Amino acid sequence: MNVRDSERHRVNVDFWFDPVCPYTWVTSRWLREVESVRGIAVRWRVMSLAALNEARDVDPEDPEGLYGEYMKAHGRVCAAVREQHGNEALGRYFDALGVHIHARQDWSGMGAALADAGLPAALESVAMTAEYDAVVRASHEAGVALVGDDVGTPVLSVEGVGALFGPVVSPAPRGEAAGRLWDGVVLMAGVAEFHEFRRSYGELDFG
Repeated sequence: MNVRDSERHRVNVDFWFDPVCPYTWVTSRWLREVESVRGIAVRWRVMSLAALNEARDVDPEDPEGLYGEYMKAHGRVCAAVREQHGNEALGRYFDALGVHIHARQDWSGMGAALADAGLPAALESVAMTAEYDAVVRASHEAGVALVGDDVGTPVLSVEGVGALFGPVVSPAPRGEAAGRLWDGVVLMAGVAEFHEFRRSYGELDFG
């Protein structure tokens, strides 16, 4: 399907992400590329590694127990952005946030990312509160219900086709390479009997 055809047959894609996961942010860079080469429409949705791992004795994302509530803070702000300002605003914010916390390793960059996305600084006030925890959990559970709780972030659901964990990519494919990967993901998502294939992770590369 070329870009012109894809614009006539625009596909809605739900993308669940935990903003603290660097591989998930790289995957989102691929999805942004797919928007331009396949004409998809992305609906950005929050999930939570903290919620996914809460029943485990040791959280693999925080094995020393050093980060606690901070692991949830970015997801809370993302949920507030979506609730108060909508899907497109959350996409802008996630774009900006990823640059700060992943590409630049600036973990204090929440306020700067809000400014970069043209959003009110007051949204940061929910980061260390439980105000949006129920919203995060409901969004998280909606994504996990599609693929099971033995996976992680991201979860991708193609409307009318199916859902999968992933894909995990690094660096993000560009141009038609991004489109070809998308075509394969859609094919696999539509096969209910398909469950998994994988290989070892390569070096994290933000491209």
